[in-house]
Amino acid sequence: MATLLVLCRFLHFLAVLLMFGACVFRPVLLGNKPQPALDRQLARITTLLAWLALGSGVAWLLLISASMAGSELLALDLATVQLVLGKTFFGQVWSAHLLLNGLLVLGLLTPWSRLRLPLTVLLLATLAPVGHGAMLSGLNGQLLILNQVVHLLCVGAWLGGLLLLVLILRQAQRTDLEEVLRRFSGVGYGLVAGLLVSGLINVRVLTGQLWPTPLFSGFALILLIKVLLVAGMLGLALLNRLRIKGCQQRPGQLQASVLLEWLLGAAAVAAVSLLGTLPPMLTAP
Repeated sequence: MATLLVLCRFLHFLAVLLMFGACVFRPVLLGNKPQPALDRQLARITTLLAWLALGSGVAWLLLISASMAGSELLALDLATVQLVLGKTFFGQVWSAHLLLNGLLVLGLLTPWSRLRLPLTVLLLATLAPVGHGAMLSGLNGQLLILNQVVHLLCVGAWLGGLLLLVLILRQAQRTDLEEVLRRFSGVGYGLVAGLLVSGLINVRVLTGQLWPTPLFSGFALILLIKVLLVAGMLGLALLNRLRIKGCQQRPGQLQASVLLEWLLGAAAVAAVSLLGTLPPMLTAP
């Protein structure tokens, strides 16, 4: 059941992060000018991700219910699920989260798809109190959740932006790639800064140290793997930034590099999905 929970967390986080980032970067990279082929493809992918998020979100709730009840057989028990939703902090947050997810699915199937951006922002924000974000109470807990929101927004914008960039590169002949990449890089500096600062704050608050110990086991090991994956993403991003000039003549190479960067990001999300199920090893001050 623990493995299924990690898988559900991964699928759900990835789907929500990608929807948010692609939605945010669409006007940043291409402006408001219609791009019929790209917009249709992006709409199909977003709809698929919204359904994936909803399905994995429901499965996440059922697995948590079974875990709290101490029996896998009670995962589908309505009374148990209602108890989790009504009497636990996770359940109260998750009720709002699943409602937003349902509204997003409906919004993508109806003319009011213009609500996609605010709904994806709220959907991503309601992931912040889940897991380690709920460890502290009072003002400290609220600040930790706020920091986690910033972290998720930065991660989501970067990952979703990379997905959109891959789609743009697939029709490179219709786009000024140098301009698109310069816009992406310009925003990327701020995203990386926000990601690093908020990530360091999370580690310090959750573990009581600048870095958890022992280094090669448990929470610290998975965190190290995540950091190495993010470092790989930064290396590829820097390489792409240095090779912007003349990129229009080699879209295939650029697409492969951006896709690899995205895959490293997805692997980092998988590491985070596992981290959320491990104790952060808090130490005494």
